[in-house]
Amino acid sequence: TQLLKTKTTVCCLMENLIPVINKLQDIFNTIGFEAIHLPQIVVVGTQSSGKSSVLENIVGKSFLPRGTGIVTRRPLILQLIHSKEIEANEESGENPWGYGAFLHRGEQRYYNFDDICQEIQQDTDKVSGSNKGISSESITLRIYSPHVLNLTLCDLPGITRVPVGDQPEDIETQTIDLVKKYINNPNSIILVVHAANTDLAVCEALRIAQQVDPDGRRSVMVCTKIDLMDAGTDAVELLTGKVIPLKMGIVGVVNRSQQDIISKKLIEASLKDEADFFRRKYPGLSNKNGTGYLTHLLSRMLMNHIRDCLPELKSRVTHLTFTYQNQLTDLGSDLTEKGPLLLSIIHRFSSSYAEAIEGRTKDIDVSKLYGGARICYVFHSTFYKTVTDIKPLDSIGSYEIITAMRNSSGIRSSLFLPEVAFDLLVKQQIQKLKEPSLKCVQLIFEELQKILLNCIKGIPELERFYLLEERILDIIYEILRDRLPITNEMVENLIKIELAYINTSHPDFQLPKSFPESQQLQVKTPETQPINVTIPAHHNNQVPGTGLFGLFGRGRGEEVEAPQGVTGPECVPSSNQEPSTLAITAKDNRDCELIKQLIETYFNIVRKNILDSIPKTVMHFLVNYVKDNIQNRLVVHLYKEGEYEGLLKEAEYVTESREEVGLMLECLRKASQVINQLRDPDFQHRKNFNYLSN
Repeated sequence: TQLLKTKTTVCCLMENLIPVINKLQDIFNTIGFEAIHLPQIVVVGTQSSGKSSVLENIVGKSFLPRGTGIVTRRPLILQLIHSKEIEANEESGENPWGYGAFLHRGEQRYYNFDDICQEIQQDTDKVSGSNKGISSESITLRIYSPHVLNLTLCDLPGITRVPVGDQPEDIETQTIDLVKKYINNPNSIILVVHAANTDLAVCEALRIAQQVDPDGRRSVMVCTKIDLMDAGTDAVELLTGKVIPLKMGIVGVVNRSQQDIISKKLIEASLKDEADFFRRKYPGLSNKNGTGYLTHLLSRMLMNHIRDCLPELKSRVTHLTFTYQNQLTDLGSDLTEKGPLLLSIIHRFSSSYAEAIEGRTKDIDVSKLYGGARICYVFHSTFYKTVTDIKPLDSIGSYEIITAMRNSSGIRSSLFLPEVAFDLLVKQQIQKLKEPSLKCVQLIFEELQKILLNCIKGIPELERFYLLEERILDIIYEILRDRLPITNEMVENLIKIELAYINTSHPDFQLPKSFPESQQLQVKTPETQPINVTIPAHHNNQVPGTGLFGLFGRGRGEEVEAPQGVTGPECVPSSNQEPSTLAITAKDNRDCELIKQLIETYFNIVRKNILDSIPKTVMHFLVNYVKDNIQNRLVVHLYKEGEYEGLLKEAEYVTESREEVGLMLECLRKASQVINQLRDPDFQHRKNFNYLSN
């Protein structure tokens, strides 16, 4: 008794599986949603292989369009529903066999199956046109009858090679692509229809099925036209799986002939003839062939397949529901109070901008520096390295220093170290700090622009309200552009301040007290003996540039040579010719080395000041100003009651996306409710299901 109850319960549960999938198909087909891989049986075959006849035999009624060329031009989702209510209504006078209903026709019932055929033809022409073209938009037909088993099949257009009439030239590619679209679903069972009187090697449907299911684990073959095979041949090896092994089996059927269709031979009579044929021709295989066996096989196969796929299906629906719910939240709901929403967006954007600079962002990027960290890098790495690479004596050699000292003394010989020469030379070096300082300002300016764009992306509402996004960008860019020249001016002033007064009383500016003997004299000669230093002349015997500043073109480390045998007055140039040699004394050398050290010491002091003051200036006049004033500026320019409507106008694609996502979410919720009709405890006893299947 307990075993009988268990089998009865399991049978009821298994019978409910296919209707559940039918409901899910109805839900998702209305919106063309394909992210859910529903378990289904897909019928594929070449043109005129007998697909339509197989389906009509399974149903027990003629309801499919007939003709030459491609007749099935759209996928037909055929849902067979075993209904006991029809039996109770047999006395009502309506068609006692059953009725059909189309998803696109709502609750309208078709008791005359010729009307069903006509509706399929009309709706196909409406969508695909009358030129024999095909379409991927499916037709869903439900047939309710006590004479059918619960079963769902998807009939696809037959694969054709040669376009007929006004069919498109790529009709073969279109049909193959459509077939692959359905059979690529890993949860689909592939029902290959093959005419037994043709060579299996040229079966295009089988070739395509093997591409997606090379092991044949989810493929089953139906061999039609077995009664039309050549005399002396049979299909025993084919039906027993010796020719091609398919895990789900191979079933032979006998369809109505064209003459039977023209004469409107009843399918019931055709099925009897089919059974007689197999008992007569294939007595050992008659119990595993024929339409009756095929129908029960497919029904049981589909139920078991649905049972195996159901846990994954439930998980997939739950995941997609969560995903689309998040998308709908990001897209936002319909606007009611626009003022508070606008203030909220401004506040969140301003806070995000400040947090990016201060390093308080929630989502920290570990792949690259961003925001305040990038600004810090510019200050303490890029700017610091550029400034420290500037050497105190760059472009200043001994010759330039001595020449500057001579020029600053005029016609009198200098008894002491000429401070004018020191001032001119050190200012020349300080001026070199201006360019990297202004470059630092530009780099920070560009980094603030990058932070702005990243903050814009971080506010989902700004993607929704594109006009508001544009206005915010314009306002912040305007603030940045206004502060850039102010900051540059202050940086230039810092350089000018250093140039304005050379503070030789600075506590860090210490005069060297003594020099090593090696630095006092470059050439060991008496102090009164002049040292003749030759300046390499150019091809025109001219020293490049004239005057004090024209002598700053020489780089450090350049050597000067004294011409052999030329000393004293012979080196004096004429009044109309630049000298190519200078008489340099030991005192000149000592003064030159002293000025070098003084320039190096003072330049290091100024460089230290610049390295400290430039980042502070940029932070005060540019970074902090923008960060502290961004919210006030946005409120002043944007929070105006008359501009709410324009600023909070949504882009058309946002409105469309919200509608699509909302529709998807509604369908997923309905699907979840349908799946939950099968209670989880009912699926804990898998042994019972396996027992029934066996």
